[in-house]
Amino acid sequence: MKKIALLLLIFISFNSFCQDSDSSEFWDNVRFGGSFGLGFGNNTTTIAIAPNAIYDFSSNFSLGIGLGYQYAKRDDIKNNVFSTSLLSFYNPIQEIQLSAEFEQLFVNRSFQGIKDNFSYPALYLGASYNVNRNIAIGFRYDVLFDENKSIYSSAISPVFRVFF
Repeated sequence: MKKIALLLLIFISFNSFCQDSDSSEFWDNVRFGGSFGLGFGNNTTTIAIAPNAIYDFSSNFSLGIGLGYQYAKRDDIKNNVFSTSLLSFYNPIQEIQLSAEFEQLFVNRSFQGIKDNFSYPALYLGASYNVNRNIAIGFRYDVLFDENKSIYSSAISPVFRVFF
């Protein structure tokens, strides 16, 4: 119920914001993007997709939301991971992007017929080099990393962001 109320509040806020100003001005500041990944190896398959939408409040600061899905299979282990995230980007100078991302992951895992469902949070702090306004390459660190729950083997992960 709390999630529905929060989504309704966000929708009303965006709707009110659009009515206060020309809606084309709002959409001129929205960018869409995300990531897509494929990985294949010895008895290993990984497929991931994570679309994002961000709003540029200025040339230095953006906020956004994201959704994600990842399928991973290694030998007898299968993972289906769904996620939601809140994103923030700050550019102290044009070439540098600092980021903070809160992500809630929902994991459905099966291993030799045993099924396990759980969720856990991740809070990524990152730094990237802006190739241009739409592409950033860098690293991020999960400050909430828990090796017993995380689907990742390390708290550090690369970042390659593309927005249009």
